[in-house]
Amino acid sequence: MHQPWYLREGAFTQPWVFLHGLKSYADMAAHLETVQGARAVVNFVPTLLDQIALYVESIRGHLANGAPLADPLLAALVADQLPERPDPRDALIGACLMVHPHHTLARYPKFRELAELARAAGASPGRYLGDRYITDLLVWFLISWFGEHRHRSSAELLTLMEKQQDFSREDRRFLLALIGQELQQLIPRYRALAESGRVELSVSPWAHPILPLLLDLRSGRDAQPHLAMPLEPVYPGGAERVRWHLERAIGTFEQHFGFAPVGCWPSEGAVSKAALAAIGAAGFKWAASGGAVLDNSLARSGAHASCRHRVFRVSDTGIACFFRDDGLSDLLGFSYQHWDPRDAVANLISHLENIAAHCDCPDMIVSIIMDGENAWEHYPANGFDFLQQLYAGLAEHPRLRLTTFADYLDRDHIKPARLPELTAGSWVHGTLATWIGNPAKNRAWDLLVAAKRHYDEQPEAVRGPDARSTIELGLCEGSDWFWWLDEFNEAATVARFDGLFRSHLRALYRALDVPTPSELSESLVTGTAQGPVQTMRRAHE
Repeated sequence: MHQPWYLREGAFTQPWVFLHGLKSYADMAAHLETVQGARAVVNFVPTLLDQIALYVESIRGHLANGAPLADPLLAALVADQLPERPDPRDALIGACLMVHPHHTLARYPKFRELAELARAAGASPGRYLGDRYITDLLVWFLISWFGEHRHRSSAELLTLMEKQQDFSREDRRFLLALIGQELQQLIPRYRALAESGRVELSVSPWAHPILPLLLDLRSGRDAQPHLAMPLEPVYPGGAERVRWHLERAIGTFEQHFGFAPVGCWPSEGAVSKAALAAIGAAGFKWAASGGAVLDNSLARSGAHASCRHRVFRVSDTGIACFFRDDGLSDLLGFSYQHWDPRDAVANLISHLENIAAHCDCPDMIVSIIMDGENAWEHYPANGFDFLQQLYAGLAEHPRLRLTTFADYLDRDHIKPARLPELTAGSWVHGTLATWIGNPAKNRAWDLLVAAKRHYDEQPEAVRGPDARSTIELGLCEGSDWFWWLDEFNEAATVARFDGLFRSHLRALYRALDVPTPSELSESLVTGTAQGPVQTMRRAHE
């Protein structure tokens, strides 16, 4: 479960924290609550946890005393009057069209009718469509983002849907209260699942940085020796920054869940030998990565794994490492959405039975690791039937056992296999090229290194672990900005993340009281792709 830090100057620049909180984060909790015998590891990025808490606080404050809402969509939901200028009206209408055209719009006829009217109004629908229209569109958009479990159990949502249109201010405040309740329950639900033993909760480094690159920018060449590198040869003080992200992640996790995590999913499954050693030194018992990283590492060391479905220990790191079965995981991420749920579940179980029959390791474990939200909205009903049948089918299987990484390692006889070498990489193609190597990504690293050098020149009082400058630096080190700095990504999304990265860098310079470089006002790259935002990538392409 991951979202980067969207809050800037008191306002959320993107709505994905609360939208995915309503939908897939809530739905996944419900699947694990309702299927007896279900087990899973659920990983949270700390910046997501903190932002969920900020949403809950913002909504509570507005409902109690009219305090301003930090999210523009939620503020528009309960506004007495919408903006008069076309641009913000167009932005509101455009935001409300960010839904799956088949699984969402086709499901709600009134929502589809409103969306078609917006498209018929042309490039600037806000010039022609009135406040009542925009309000109705916004209500339907937010209703559509509630999870499938809530849609099947909430009389309150059904009442709103039956009204169809002309939603009053009281209706909209009521919807805001429902959103607040769902978000407020989210973290306590996962905590209860962990306390009951159904779920193991793990954590990623605080702002989701790519640890191998912080430790050594040249690790990008480990899997791709000819990858282009930034002008700057190293990220200064990277080991200290890695420790900060890991320590702050543990503290944030304990604040929200009341106990320390055992496991760490490194951001994007990005690992190197030095990164695994740092994770182990921080006190974690296990980490995990992509299957292609294991393939590259075995090939480099000349080692042979009689069965790859087991836990490994990389030499000199002191931590257990699990590797994702990329083929099975990608079936869930990209293929089964097109299948009948029963056939998809039967196919997955058949694959697992074949692994059990042919793997000669007595302690085999198959790691299926999925993005927390993006896959399911491409399934009918947010994957409801598939996930219910999947957990039930696995829980009831006579030979397959659902477990968690911590429970697996707690067995007395488990002995990790030794992996002599580790090729640095991630769960995306087994490389680090998603975050370094093209001109825009490399330029971003150079800008970040320059800012880090200014940070390092400041007195210790300005660079304390909780100082504003240190927090801003941590946010700049997040992976998402580098992910999207690619001309082949969708243009509007590239522009948003490019701008947000430079905004974080400018905030860092302000916190340091150092003049902001003029180049931070210039875009790093222009996206050229059209169509849906690419939020997932296969492990092999």
